Amino acid sequence: MTTVRPAFEAAARLAIAARTEALFRSSGAFREGHFQLKSGRHGDAYLEKFQVLQNPSATSELCGFIAQHGRDHDGAPLVEIVAGPTTGGVILAFETGRQLGVRAIFAEEVRGDDGSTRREFRRGFQIEPGERVLLVDDILTTGGSLLAMLPAVEAMGGEIVECVVLVDRSGGKATLTSPATARTYPLRALWQLELPTYEAGAATCPRCTDGTPLHAPGSSGTGV
Repeated sequence: MTTVRPAFEAAARLAIAARTEALFRSSGAFREGHFQLKSGRHGDAYLEKFQVLQNPSATSELCGFIAQHGRDHDGAPLVEIVAGPTTGGVILAFETGRQLGVRAIFAEEVRGDDGSTRREFRRGFQIEPGERVLLVDDILTTGGSLLAMLPAVEAMGGEIVECVVLVDRSGGKATLTSPATARTYPLRALWQLELPTYEAGAATCPRCTDGTPLHAPGSSGTGV
């Protein structure tokens, strides 16, 4: 079993969080209003990660922070593969993999005949049994994208060392427990904040109540 590198010193973690926040805010990626999130829930703040990820230097800097979770104390890679879900996770996986000097792959969402969805590694991507995997993603709200990747990695025999996201907007409440094996994996975030989400409707969502126009940004709609 691979030993995960101990958590960074508190000062270093705070510095990384502050820098991540600064990059999101300076790029206009942190937005306030009334938004329908990918999960279907509503929120009054939205993180448009592609406003950051469109900047190669910012992306490289953020992936450098992620890559620290994939190295041991001597700087050698702890992992052999970096994997992420489509779409933002693809960019992060490949840049993090480049910095670590390891392979990078991605899992796509596939819809079954019964209408259910799952994540699959396609395009000839393979994980050999016992290979150590670092999972990465952009914004974590409920953890659905990463949760859907866990069975895909486990089915190939990969060993998930850690899961790292740019931003955890759940305030640290989210956990990653595989629906296939019930195993819980370490989850880290560069920047953690608590942004509440609401069921749609005037009875539950304050912005629905006050009539603020609803936007469905990113891949879930037409954008803001």
